[in-house]
Amino acid sequence: MLMEGLTGAPIGLFIGSLGTQELVIILLIAVLIFGGRKIPEIFRGFGEGIREFKKSMKDEDKAAAEKPEEVKSSS
Repeated sequence: MLMEGLTGAPIGLFIGSLGTQELVIILLIAVLIFGGRKIPEIFRGFGEGIREFKKSMKDEDKAAAEKPEEVKSSS
């Protein structure tokens, strides 16, 4: 069941219906709020966060693969 937004439309459908005009308006508002120089820093930090998350997931998978599974004894 999708949650309903303020307009009564399901939120999942609203997010999927963003067009080019809406994205340009959102970008212009972001530039007005943060300034043109701050936007690249924000996206750079976002990208670094994603890279760090992916790296930690790979490290976790390697650690799980290297750890031998415990064998239950039937004594």
